[in-house]
Amino acid sequence: MSFSSTQGRVAGPALMAASLAIAVLAAGCADTAGIASHARIRDAAEAGVPAAAPQPNDFAQIDAQWWRAFGDSQLDALEQQALAASPSLQVAQARVAKALAATGVAEAAGRPQLSGDAQLLRQRYSENYIYSSLGGTVQENGTLQLNGSWELDFFGRNRAAIQAAVGSARAAEADAQAARILLATNVARSYIQWARLEAQRDVARRTLAQREETLRLVRDRVSAGLDTQLEQRQSEGGLPEARQQLEALNEQIENARHALDALVAVPDATARLAAPSLAALQPVPLATQIPTDLLARRPDVAAARWRVEAAARDEDRARAEFYPNINLTAFVGTQAIGFDNLLKSGSRQWGVGPALHLPIFEGGRLRANLGGKAADHDAAIESYNGAVIDAVHEVADQVSSVRSIGRQQAEQRSAQRSAEDAYQIALQRYQAGLGTYLNVLTAETAVLSQRRQAVDLAARALDTQASLARALGGGWAGDAPAAAQAAALNESAAVR
Repeated sequence: MSFSSTQGRVAGPALMAASLAIAVLAAGCADTAGIASHARIRDAAEAGVPAAAPQPNDFAQIDAQWWRAFGDSQLDALEQQALAASPSLQVAQARVAKALAATGVAEAAGRPQLSGDAQLLRQRYSENYIYSSLGGTVQENGTLQLNGSWELDFFGRNRAAIQAAVGSARAAEADAQAARILLATNVARSYIQWARLEAQRDVARRTLAQREETLRLVRDRVSAGLDTQLEQRQSEGGLPEARQQLEALNEQIENARHALDALVAVPDATARLAAPSLAALQPVPLATQIPTDLLARRPDVAAARWRVEAAARDEDRARAEFYPNINLTAFVGTQAIGFDNLLKSGSRQWGVGPALHLPIFEGGRLRANLGGKAADHDAAIESYNGAVIDAVHEVADQVSSVRSIGRQQAEQRSAQRSAEDAYQIALQRYQAGLGTYLNVLTAETAVLSQRRQAVDLAARALDTQASLARALGGGWAGDAPAAAQAAALNESAAVR
């Protein structure tokens, strides 16, 4: 009896050692040759991010609530409403919660598992089966048992799964921040559009009033015999056109307000607001060149980077599937025929030992799965490269537009002063009988064109600043320096 017990104690470690030996041998035979990711993450210089450090005054750090720099309390309130109630942000947060839950599932797979089983059964035993002594009888049998298992993650499959889940969760968090910044930008741009249309309506009203005043002047001159019905008809023809333009702007303003209501997810949110003033909106101080830490500022780039990390770990997990799966399993409980015997000491049972699952022939399934994960890794890397290139391109475009619009505004102001002066001269000459009404109409057309252009350029300047704020990351602080993240990814790729 003592010998058997000693033999059992020796057999357990021996079996474990044999299992490990088989596992190591099988690991050496795993056939993953020729299957790996081949894409490469581009560095900042290849993507177009300047290598030289910018001067301190080249750009200002963007605040997370950058829209406050416009100096409009109504816009601030709309932004807060949108960020609090937008369904799109709630969807993004739900995706984050789902990704975090997946991380918990992956972590649980590497921990010891314990389950309980209870079975109470009334059974008739066959007369022609192994239970000859019980054949033809009806018995009650039961089982009470605790089952435990623990996967020994020798080849890192569970660790890779956890890291992949963490990468996906971090990507979802960055996506949620990108959605927040996009929503804030769209609210600001829609508000600027509303202000632009209000300013254009002011121009249209001035135009209508100006043409009504001119019509009165023409009628007085016709009554005095200084002009003919031709000039009066020409002057009268401008009024319907001005009214039509005014009505068209009224329609556009209503549509702009409806769009803004939808963005903030509050019905009639703009109905309680005063019409915004385009002239009262202050410019936002932003970059004059592409910042060197651009990649660390943008959540969409960070999300793409974390997807690369998740895809790399998924590839590692698929590679680990080629290796043996070793578990420690154990059970303890009671089993008996007759419910009255279930809790007696003689009914107890237990067992403990290792379990080994070794893939030998899978019909190419493991190689196909690894090939798919390697392709996913390549796709994630190229998506990241594309996100970086698009980010640099977007910032470069917005910076160029900011500079160009500033120069255009300076030229437009000069042109408008000249047009206003020419109109006054034409009107004075007409009143003095030294010029024709056609000269007044021509001069007026130039003035109206310059007034509209001034409004459009002012709105474009503010709109471009809002777009640039988003392109520069919208005030997102990031989770780590981009250079360190990229270096870590390159290092992990080199190891694989």
